[in-house]
Amino acid sequence: MKNKKVVSGILAASLLATIPMPTVFAEQSKWINVNVYEEQDGSKFNSENYDFMKFSQIGTKLNEIEKQSNRVKVEVTGQSSKGQPLYVVTIADPTTQGKFGKIQSLRKQMFKNPQKAQDWVANNPDFKVPVMINGSIHGTEFVGSDALMQLIERFATENDDVTRNILENNILIFNVVQNPDGRIDATRFNGEGIDLNRDFITQSQPETQQMVELLTEWNPMVFLDTHGYVKNYAPNLQGLIEPCTPPHNPNYEYDLYSKWALGSALAMESQIMANQGEYSGNLYKSMKGSYIPLRDDEAGWDDYPPIFTPMYAMYHGAYGHTLEAPTNDWDGVRFTYDAIMGALQFTTQNKQEMIKDQIEIFKRGINFDHPFHKDGHFPKAYILPVNENDPTVTNKAVNHLLKNDIEVVQSSKSFTVDGKVYSKGTYIVKMDQAKAGLANTMLWDGEDISEDTPAMYDISAWSLPELWGFEAIQINQDVTVTSTKVNQINEQGSVSGKGPFVVPNSSVKAVHLVNTLLQQGVSVKRDSKGNFYVDAQANQISAAVKNSGLQIGSGSIPSNAVKVEDMKVAILKDGGMGKAQSHAGTKLALKRLGFQVTEVTPVEVAENGLASFDVFVYSGTESLISTNLSTANKEFGFQQADQLATFKNNVNQFLDQGGKYIAIGAGASRASLTLGLTDNKINTAGSNSNGIVNVNYEESSLTAGYNQEDIGFVYRPVWYTNLENDTVYANLKNDEDFFVAGHWRNRTNAQGQAIIVKENNKDVTLIGLEVGFRDHTDYLFRLLSNTIFDK
Repeated sequence: MKNKKVVSGILAASLLATIPMPTVFAEQSKWINVNVYEEQDGSKFNSENYDFMKFSQIGTKLNEIEKQSNRVKVEVTGQSSKGQPLYVVTIADPTTQGKFGKIQSLRKQMFKNPQKAQDWVANNPDFKVPVMINGSIHGTEFVGSDALMQLIERFATENDDVTRNILENNILIFNVVQNPDGRIDATRFNGEGIDLNRDFITQSQPETQQMVELLTEWNPMVFLDTHGYVKNYAPNLQGLIEPCTPPHNPNYEYDLYSKWALGSALAMESQIMANQGEYSGNLYKSMKGSYIPLRDDEAGWDDYPPIFTPMYAMYHGAYGHTLEAPTNDWDGVRFTYDAIMGALQFTTQNKQEMIKDQIEIFKRGINFDHPFHKDGHFPKAYILPVNENDPTVTNKAVNHLLKNDIEVVQSSKSFTVDGKVYSKGTYIVKMDQAKAGLANTMLWDGEDISEDTPAMYDISAWSLPELWGFEAIQINQDVTVTSTKVNQINEQGSVSGKGPFVVPNSSVKAVHLVNTLLQQGVSVKRDSKGNFYVDAQANQISAAVKNSGLQIGSGSIPSNAVKVEDMKVAILKDGGMGKAQSHAGTKLALKRLGFQVTEVTPVEVAENGLASFDVFVYSGTESLISTNLSTANKEFGFQQADQLATFKNNVNQFLDQGGKYIAIGAGASRASLTLGLTDNKINTAGSNSNGIVNVNYEESSLTAGYNQEDIGFVYRPVWYTNLENDTVYANLKNDEDFFVAGHWRNRTNAQGQAIIVKENNKDVTLIGLEVGFRDHTDYLFRLLSNTIFDK
């Protein structure tokens, strides 16, 4: 009773003041208006289309609903990559338990005193829990946002018993259309060509960043992500409702999630089946239920990588579910609507125990008590040393952790751990914190799960330290050092000395600085080790250096340094082949390196050639140069059969005139063989294979900045044999343990094989590593710039 009074008093005191809306809602964004004449009526990749609500109509409709109801708040919380508004609608009944039902104060206790929060929950059932529902992260999956609009109108205006009961117990947060660009263009991806539902470890896109802000602000108890279209995964089981098949990411507290996830899925299925008579299509009339992977399958629909929205949300304590409607029509809208209603009723019935278990996740983190994990899985801390001359990579990592609600401290003096001395200013991530699972999934090296499952849905390794290029040293003892909490790092570079100035080939920011100076007309040379030398006055380059975050000093220019030029780069554009823009990650990598990049379609190369460019990059599917494309893919490739020959001639003419050709990955390598640009044998592994690999890099200007023994990343791996006319610059390590983390079975034949090669008689380089993968593999980006600048 004493504890109860103390906790209740703390919460009551804080609730005397007006609870503000979350800070993410504080500022209204400006956005561009949709050109309604350019909005698509449907997608060629869908077998059916219907009269879905156009994005240009959604804002007006939301404003109408808001005016009708005191339960509703409509906000614009950000912009898409093309500048479209991201609408968030919050619905709560202000007449019951206060508008936000004490959740804001309870949230604070979750992360500071989780036991007190659990005690309070046990004794105070009159609170509301936040439930977040995400609409149509894939633009062609229209039914999700349409279902959300129907639900918003219901909960804003209706007063039936079910509606009132849900509103008495929940705060509903609707992210109405997470991908406006895709909905307008009828594409899966956003305006930058990125699949947003693969971006939640990288968080490269504004839409993803907006969702991260929402999740860290609200920490919803339940997260529902609407998708389509899945049918006939099992006889008469239509659609799909997670939870997933194994393997489950070992950084979850999965026992707490699974305690409720299957029950929620069954409630969704039950609600759908209860309304079966309301569906018009035969598919729905004959269904016996929904496909629930954990119940109905053994492998192939896992929740392992943190790249998917609901899986990422689970690290913030949410019970995350992907909901896949069977069809792209009004029945699909109904299916999604019913599934969400089933989840909301289940949550309402079980909120008290469910939020207690959500808080238990945070309590385990704070207490460093993970009862279902092996000892040593979670280290006591990660130490992140800083490169004084180029702190940009570590700074990016620390800011990323902070944005994800992970606590970071910085040492106020030097200290020693395991016999190693770390300097003042070193960053430390202590693992006795609420969201330890998210911290560990971002900072650990990963694991080889090749034998754990026959199939994976997507990537199986993503280590930020290895693929972004910073040190994160696992420490298995308490780290005691005077430190200060880090809130944000604001980078500022500086120039010292009289020049010439040395820019090390050390990071993405360093190469970006070089390209910025080249585009300003500054003279730059490059030595055989890849470092750059700037012959200019300090005041001429100081503004660019300040923006870069690097500390630049003077040095002498080696005799072997060669002048580099501002390079004009073309990348072959995949407009959406197979519902994906396969070149998008590499395009963004090139831009982040500071290159001026132009997307050119296969038809444009065939018709106009490449004379205005210095470099031509092919990164993506070989189908881009196919002459036999489906109706859906036809617009992205050749329009006439003879264009392949013209394309081939123009590429060869470009090479004959001194152009540089770079192929990235398996698809581009196979296309290069078709184009006659290589006679190598292109060996590939299955589409289910991907991960982090050990690589032996030869010492050369093309591999400058990498150690002889270093890492790489492969996705649908490719390696090269029959190399009589090539120079080999990198091989997969010739060791049976060359595979570090991920999923790749039957990989023996790739061991020790060439992974980067260059033709000896023409400037053609094949790179088997995924050096720009989804804008994530920062550490490998410089293989692109090295190849571009290499003479």
